[in-house]
Amino acid sequence: MSMLSWLLNRHRHDDRADHQQMKQMLDRVVGMSPPLRFARNYEARLLPALTEAVRYIERLTAEVPAAHEATAAAWSSDPCIHAFFTTPQDVCAALSQSEHLRSYFEEHAELLEVFAVLGMALHQRQVFGVAQHGVATRSDVAQTTVSFSDHQVRVCGATDAELRQQIVLRLLDQLMLQGLQKIETDESRRNALQEERALLRARLVLLERQAAGVQSMLGSKAPPSVGEMASAQAQLDRNEQELAKLGLKTETIERGLGLICEVLSSPGPYLCVQQKKLRLDPMNIVADGTDGTNGTGGREANEVEFTVVQLPESANLTRAFSLLRFKRSDLLPERDMFGEARRLLI
Repeated sequence: MSMLSWLLNRHRHDDRADHQQMKQMLDRVVGMSPPLRFARNYEARLLPALTEAVRYIERLTAEVPAAHEATAAAWSSDPCIHAFFTTPQDVCAALSQSEHLRSYFEEHAELLEVFAVLGMALHQRQVFGVAQHGVATRSDVAQTTVSFSDHQVRVCGATDAELRQQIVLRLLDQLMLQGLQKIETDESRRNALQEERALLRARLVLLERQAAGVQSMLGSKAPPSVGEMASAQAQLDRNEQELAKLGLKTETIERGLGLICEVLSSPGPYLCVQQKKLRLDPMNIVADGTDGTNGTGGREANEVEFTVVQLPESANLTRAFSLLRFKRSDLLPERDMFGEARRLLI
């Protein structure tokens, strides 16, 4: 076979593989909102938006640093593992508590190690601490401390590539959740406007009735002013315009598909994943170098890199994550909670 034939066959194979992959992702997206299948030409309309979303997510995922070996020994040699866990014993103890990790090992008996996503809550605090300034020691220096808690492992893979593909799928799911939230907000807005319209119409009818009849003619009841009538009508007109923007109730599915495509086509505002690098000393104090040494009282500082996820609807929630390699041999025996409770009661 000539080189040209080989290349052509390889490209055709890659195209088929890419097409199959996109088809699976399309099915995954529609599976989260089955009514989308009833929209006109839903596949043709979704595919360009989905392609844009996948490209964006794959770029983000490719930037995630390589996996760290998660062992007690690595706590002393790997600045990232040292920063993530308080003591060497915490490394295996925290990961061994993950039911997902245990289940993955049970389902893949042939694997000696797995790749996993370690999710953590990220905390940064401003404190006053001790720092060395030349030959003088000061105890009132403003410092930033970093800590990680709530260690969770819920996504695993047999290889780095498989794990990153799992991350792509989870981020795609998150974008779909953002789109579905927009649909729910849209429907809530429609319901509120419809209730408001009913009230405005009832008020306008009452005002019109007050302007008619014997009571109005004889003066026993003051008729509504022109201003009141105009104001009520203007509110009703605005309400009708807002409802018109949302389209007919029968167009809900079509509009829902449009909102999903809107999120997938421009994923940036809905999904913020960033790489964060900090220089931390062994006490997890950020080193700024402004004191002539390293900003941490002369203690050695190392660069720690991890990934931060910030969701638009959760401005106060910041989760950090890092990729790990964890050996089956480091998996601690499962704790017998009932047995421990019985021993405490005896």
